[in-house]
Amino acid sequence: MTYGKQKEHYDILVIGSGPAGEAAAMNARKKGRSVAVITDDAKVGGSCTHWATIPSKALRHSVKQVIAFNTNPMFRDFGDARKLSFQQVLKHADRVVFEQVQMRTDFYERNRIPIINARAEFLDRHTVKLIGKRMKLSADCFIIATGSRPYHPPDVDFSHPLMFDSDTILGLDHSPRKVTVIGAGVIGCEYASIFGGLGAKVELINPNASLLTFLDTEISDALAYHLRNVGVRSRHKEEYEKIEYHDNYIVTYLQSGKKIKSDIVLWANGRAGNTQNMGLSKIGLSSNSRGQLSVNSHYRTKVKNIYAAGDVVGWPSLAGAAYDQGRAASNAIVAPEECSPVEEVATGIYTIPEISTLGKTEAELTAAKIPYEVGKAFFKNTARAQITGEQVGMLKLIFHFETLEILGIHCFGDQASEIVHIGQAIMGQPGKANTLKYFLTTTFNYPTMAEAYRTAALDGWNRIF
Repeated sequence: MTYGKQKEHYDILVIGSGPAGEAAAMNARKKGRSVAVITDDAKVGGSCTHWATIPSKALRHSVKQVIAFNTNPMFRDFGDARKLSFQQVLKHADRVVFEQVQMRTDFYERNRIPIINARAEFLDRHTVKLIGKRMKLSADCFIIATGSRPYHPPDVDFSHPLMFDSDTILGLDHSPRKVTVIGAGVIGCEYASIFGGLGAKVELINPNASLLTFLDTEISDALAYHLRNVGVRSRHKEEYEKIEYHDNYIVTYLQSGKKIKSDIVLWANGRAGNTQNMGLSKIGLSSNSRGQLSVNSHYRTKVKNIYAAGDVVGWPSLAGAAYDQGRAASNAIVAPEECSPVEEVATGIYTIPEISTLGKTEAELTAAKIPYEVGKAFFKNTARAQITGEQVGMLKLIFHFETLEILGIHCFGDQASEIVHIGQAIMGQPGKANTLKYFLTTTFNYPTMAEAYRTAALDGWNRIF
């Protein structure tokens, strides 16, 4: 698909049509620059839309609805508990992906930004050739926003029909009874909760002593409890040694000597940047061992007219952050005074229930010898959660003992990734406006989940006064 008149030279060429590439292209075009997007995918949206964020979260939502139906006494009048197949819940994800592609395609069309379906390979720092099209394009500047893909270690056979990664799992054509997930990071925990919610027995292989060690300990413990509740067994301090493949099952051998037999194995142990076969060496660029590019605070690589943004630069590898990084990279070229790098983001983890955090944990503040206190609100005590039946979860505010400054927000439960942004807005206020007192003196709608902030603030206030 091509919108607008395709030229041979542009002010900016963006390579990749995911969140970072889209934001970069739209921003440059709206500021009057000639811009085109090169993508080797058949449709726009990148891995975020087609294999990662959108389909996995849509899949999670469907599973969550099934769980709600099966656990809510009100629905018992409609019959027995329902058990849907993996393929059935994927149908909802397919619909969402279609709608996202249609919407994003329209964005490019309305802004008259050409979409060039080809693989770009650098010839020099101002020129790329389009593989398969026998043509070259040049530009003053390039923004590499090619995203990432699941990391594949060389000793794992991903061609086996029962071996999956976080992309290919969306093509699973049956409902496994037992699943082994290798890797207990964000993606591994999310899929463990999805398969557990569908009734499968899940073995979660975790090399660390606890789940998601960057989380506040209470939140990590809560996640572990709820995963156990849906049939997920977390095997901590364990790493795989080798995998044995059979026609109808797979055996995973752990370094501790244990063996695990399962219907399928999902590899969820990291991602790698999509920088292969781009001719980077011809322009003096190289990626690290995970295919990621190094950039400065303005998202410029060591080649002064080549920029990069999104998952291909590593941290924080979040779709929301990628949008902001793409816009910042574009502004670094067209409006440097407006370039605002991504420095702190709220973590959103879409397990069942979901998790979102921002700021410091208790362990970090303890290590730094900063005096703090904690205020908590349990969802089961809020009217809105009692009405909706989503009573699992907690909002935890960590604040400075003396100044009352909000230092950390940690939320576990329904709508956690939405709730956290209320606190984020207050944490970002200047001066003395970012303190616990805001939540004590602000009137919240009742009943809402937002009023958990007032409850948590009152709890914290009562601990120091």
